[in-house]
Order: sequence, then structure tokens, then C-alpha cells
Amino acid sequence: MKRATKETQIAVKLNIDGAGRSSVQTGIPFFDHMLTLFAMHAVVDLYLRCKGDLAVDAHHTVEDCGIALGQAFLRALGDKQGIRRYGTGFAPRNSLSGEAFVPMDECLVRCVVDFSGRPFLVWRGLDNLGFKKISTAERRQDMSSSFRFGLAREFFQGFANQGRCNLHIELLYGEEPHHVVEAMFKAFAKAVDFACQRDPRIVGLLPSTKGKL
Repeated sequence: MKRATKETQIAVKLNIDGAGRSSVQTGIPFFDHMLTLFAMHAVVDLYLRCKGDLAVDAHHTVEDCGIALGQAFLRALGDKQGIRRYGTGFAPRNSLSGEAFVPMDECLVRCVVDFSGRPFLVWRGLDNLGFKKISTAERRQDMSSSFRFGLAREFFQGFANQGRCNLHIELLYGEEPHHVVEAMFKAFAKAVDFACQRDPRIVGLLPSTKGKL
């Protein structure tokens, strides 16, 4: 699928029953790394190209890639018959809550997803970090510092809106910028992986008492 605006031109190919293969080029190397590891840990095949107005800043590119990827997932899930719907990763004893806990050194992130048809993002644990002013020294230090946590939030908001899912992401603890963002994308990947899997017990059935998602 393709998405084109005056700010970005994006092409996406997605196979949710993939093998973790990816080819990602957004013009933002750190973001490319996040999307590549997302594909690996969600076990999807992802091709994504984005040409954005990086001369302005990275905001439009990151947000619009979230929008395009959410649209691709919505299309790939189709009528959603037989899917697990709720995402779970590293908490198998608590499968009904749909939690994915992912550690990254000193960080721990929890992600919960529900492809319910109702878009909603809950973003917790990063209120003091989301729009933290980045110093010149931090910008020169590494790409993860200049990427900003606030940019990650824009990606997940765009995905939730267009993927029409409840998406809850919480940083339980952690500080190092690269680790925090990477743990978020990995937890997101594990939750999405489980939610998109087919449940052999409900083949041909919709996982909802409403009869529609």
C-alpha cells in the first residue's frame, strides 16, 4: 500500500504471517533500527520506504510511518475471524490480560494491545521524558537521544489510530534513551505477534460477542 501527502511519501508491504524479514528505509537510521527489530520480534515481513520532509524535522516521517503501518495491519487482518485479538508475550500465566513484558538491560516495558476496532493509546511512565529538551551535547552523543521519546509516542499514536486498536505502553523503569525506546518497540512487537496469531479453537469465528470488530 502507499500513502502520499505533501510531507511524506510512504510505501509499505506487510506479511503478518512472515518470518521476521525486513527492508526499511526512512532516512532516520535509529528509526530504521526500531522498525527492523519490530519486524523480527513480531515475526512479520516488512518492506517500508519513506521519503519525508526531514529538512523540517523527523516528526512527520515518524508519525506517518505509524499511520501507514497501522493501515497495513488493519488491511492484513481483514475480517479478523479466528485471531487471538489480544496480545500477550512474556506473561503466559496471565494470558487474559494480554501483557507483553520486555526487558532491555536496566529497562522494563509493558505493552498490551487489543485489535478491538476502537483506537486508543495509553502512554504511561514517560510523562517527564516525552518532551524533554535535548541539549546540544545529547544530540551529538547519539541518535537515540535526538530521536526523543515524544517521537516514539507519535508513532504509536498513529498506529493505534489507523490500526484501530487499544494500545497501552508503560515504562515500568529505565533511563538510557536507546534502551527505553528499544524495549518499547520490542514489547509492542511481542504483543502484536500474539494478537495477530490464529487461534485454532475459533476458526471462522469472530473473537467478540458483538459480532463485529
